[in-house]
Amino acid sequence: MVQDSSPDLERPDSLMPIRIAVPVPSVDADYNQRCIPSYFEALEASGASGVLIPLNESQEHVARLLAGVQGILLPGSRFDVDPEQYGEVRTPECGPADPARTAVDELLLQDGFSLRKPILGICAGTQALNVWRSGSLVQHLTTAVEHSPGRQVAEAHPVEVAAGSRLAGIVSGGEGGELQVNSSHHQAIGVVGDGLRVVAVSPVDGVVEAVELDSKEHFVLAVQWHPERTFKESEASRKIFAAFVGEAERWGACNMESSGTEG
Repeated sequence: MVQDSSPDLERPDSLMPIRIAVPVPSVDADYNQRCIPSYFEALEASGASGVLIPLNESQEHVARLLAGVQGILLPGSRFDVDPEQYGEVRTPECGPADPARTAVDELLLQDGFSLRKPILGICAGTQALNVWRSGSLVQHLTTAVEHSPGRQVAEAHPVEVAAGSRLAGIVSGGEGGELQVNSSHHQAIGVVGDGLRVVAVSPVDGVVEAVELDSKEHFVLAVQWHPERTFKESEASRKIFAAFVGEAERWGACNMESSGTEG
């Protein structure tokens, strides 16, 4: 299924709409129904349209969909990454895995890194990115901070954003500092993946809250919170989506229009 608003109507100077690949979050249909709209609404409000990448389709079908997108968004999920992927034995607190979502994430990450398409990871998408880059996860958090207080809590705890990071440049002009975020996860990054750097932590317990690729040329940003849920009330959330969509637009201008590729 492809959801495609018409952002080119809002951008009369654009030759094509900006399309962002978003994998179906999980094999849980009820979870998907609850969460997919907020991702697509945030993208549309930022000038892009989402292309929903189905699970359990052939690699060829996924490749055809990816040929028409300018960016990759890895959303949250109600499932956990299989600890076998980072060489650990599953603990009792670790939830079940979703192999179908994992397989699609890997295809999207391969496409994004091979072609340097902008990538935005959110919550479980952040964890999937980190493991794909040979990092590991904390299978279950037990700290003084409540990292899973519920979907309705808009400001669960602060994060400390590193000055000079890409994330700081997006949300605070590069200065860094504290940012209040929502939170809905029981796992987090352990060993940081290859080429990634930590750019936000929970100051009370040191839990990694955001990473980005250590590259000025390739936009890869992943946050442990859910900016799509606070898009309307949070300026920082809107800035994250705006920066991501802006990078996707630039990527498309450089890579798709010049080659005559159509989405």
